[in-house]
Formats: sequence, C-alpha cells, structure tokens
Amino acid sequence: MSGPLSGVRVLEFESIGPAPFAGMLLADMGADVLVIDRPAGTDLGLKRERWYDVMMRGKRSVTLDLKSATSKEAALALVVKADALIEGMRPGVMERLGLGPGEVFQKNPRLVYGRMTGWGQDGPLAPRAGHDINYIALAGVLHAFGRKGEAPVPPLNLVGDFGGGGMLLGFGVACALIEAARSGRGQVVDAAMVEGASLLGAMFAGFLATRNWSEKRGTNILDTGAPWYNVYQTRDGKYVSIGAIETRFYAELLQKLELKDLGQHNRKRWPEMHKLFARTFKSKTREQWCKVFAGSDACFAPVLSWSEARRDAHNVARKSFIEVAKVTQPAPAPRFSRTPGAVRRAPPERGEGGMSALQDWGFNRSEIDGLRSRGLGAKE
Repeated sequence: MSGPLSGVRVLEFESIGPAPFAGMLLADMGADVLVIDRPAGTDLGLKRERWYDVMMRGKRSVTLDLKSATSKEAALALVVKADALIEGMRPGVMERLGLGPGEVFQKNPRLVYGRMTGWGQDGPLAPRAGHDINYIALAGVLHAFGRKGEAPVPPLNLVGDFGGGGMLLGFGVACALIEAARSGRGQVVDAAMVEGASLLGAMFAGFLATRNWSEKRGTNILDTGAPWYNVYQTRDGKYVSIGAIETRFYAELLQKLELKDLGQHNRKRWPEMHKLFARTFKSKTREQWCKVFAGSDACFAPVLSWSEARRDAHNVARKSFIEVAKVTQPAPAPRFSRTPGAVRRAPPERGEGGMSALQDWGFNRSEIDGLRSRGLGAKE
C-alpha cells in the first residue's frame, strides 16, 4: 500500500454521486475504503453496472440490509474499526437506523463522521430532495453560466456533485483526520453541496463587492462576454478556446491571428471584436490553428472531446489517464513525490473483497461468523 492516506480505514455507506466520489478520492490516496452495499441494487438515479462505476475503484465491499433487525450491530462492529465514515443519506436517515453520530461516537469516539447532502443537515430545505442543478441554482452559481440573452446552462453536474460536493467532503474528512490524530476525538463533517458550490465562487464575491462583475450573464471577462476569453468554431466545425487575459498574452494572440488591436478593454468594441475573432477562426481547421499557436503563450487550446483528451500528446506524456478493467479513466490526482496515489483494484461487485477486508481490519474467524449471522455478506 502507498499513498499519503495509507493505513486509514474508511467505512462508506452506499449512496450516489458525491459521497462515492469522496470515497474514490480517499481510496486513490491510499485509504482502505470498505463500502457497506445494499444486498441488491436499487433505483439510485443513473443506472451503472459495477465494472464501469469508476467512483467505486480501489474499494472493497460487504453487503448489509440496514433495515433488518440485526444490521445495526454488524454495522457498529465495523464502525469500531474505522477511522472515518462517509454517508450520503438524507438528514435523519442514519439516526433512524441507529447509526447516527450519537450512537457511533459511543462506540468509537475518534471517528470522523463525514456527511454529504445537498442542502445541509439543517435548515428549511434539509429534508427535501434535490440534485446538483437545484443546489447550484440556489447557490447563485447556475445563474452565471451561459451566454448573453440566453438561459443559464447547467455545467453538467461538476459544480455541485463533485467540485462542491464530493471533493469538499474528501477535504473535510482529511482535515478532520489530522485534527483527530492530535486531539484523540472525532467530529461530524457537514458537507452541503449548496455551500460547496457557493464556496467555489468565492472570488466572485469580491468582484461583486467592488462592482467589477455584472450579474447580467455573458457580459463579463470570464463568462464569454470578453471576446478574448471565449470559444470559437473552426472551419471543420470543431472549436478552440482562448483565454488571453493578460496584456502580453493578448498581444501574442493578436500577432498569431494577424489582427490589429481594437482595444482589449474597450467594451464598446467587444461585439465588433467577437465577430472579427469568429470570422478569423473560421478560416482554418482546428488542427491548423494548433500548428499556428504551437509553442506560444497566447493562452490557446483546442476544445477536445472526452475521447480526444485521452489521446492528446500532453496528457499521454503525463500519463493523465489509466485503464482499469478495460475502462479508460482519469489517473489519481494530485501527484505526490514520495507517496504516490494509485488505483489498487477495480470496482467491486457487491460483497467482493469483503472477506479480505474484514481480515485486514482485524476480525478473526469467529467474529466474521458472528457478523455473517447478523446479515453481513462478504466474498473473497
């Protein structure tokens, strides 16, 4: 085992989206993540078979029907062995199962209890259902995505579920583990996607306070308002991106495009500049523009599809993508010089690897038999 979190044991309760993503991040960094899966699959949103459920990589699984009369004892036995727990249930569900913080801290006072929700553990919306698009809408973030005069455009589910959700939970759990190592006491980490999404927009709070940002969508420097921070279609119907914010980079952009300066920050001429850039980029194919900008600092990059990105020379040189169980996927990140992260195993089927995990977590044969008698399922 390697990775900066090697030796850390994480108990993950099956859920969707951000919580398993947090578990994946921890597993990539060396944590031993054991998932308590439902005995059978249920309707948890987008259907995914385990072999290509990338967010389950690096983990092992046991199965347990948390609604059964004996499941609580089995789950608490695992809690005692864990350093951290992560769950993505609605507020109050874990408490009703007898597995809330009050119960588990009595068994393991050092436990870090990570909770992932959309609205948070309290507040008027806490018990309500929602998805990424709703959380980033209430955070004020969705309003900012889109072009002038058009409706907001959801940025997939990257901002709420992952950037402001799972990554925030993983960060919170890692912070709490460091504090628990010093104090000997665990605590609850309340990660809410509505707050995580808002946090990702922290820079814009300063811009708003100083009136350097307009809430009219598509009129600012970073939201396609500025012609030199935008995407443009090429002759072959593909796209390129430019982000020449700094004066020297903007000057190099103009030099590569063979265009005269109309005044980078002259907003009255931005519409004219937009049209000029659009017409110019339409004159060559994407590949031809890549050759024009090769080696330059004009802040240019081709807009690649998921599949194209895997074949890009830079990404190949960095080994940015790996293959696990015949599925090409992003490699663990960030990179560590001494204790690199790694994907240690393919996503497990329900119960797969559970037996070895129980043994690694210190359960003897008699104790494992006792867990099985309480409904715990574990395979080799």
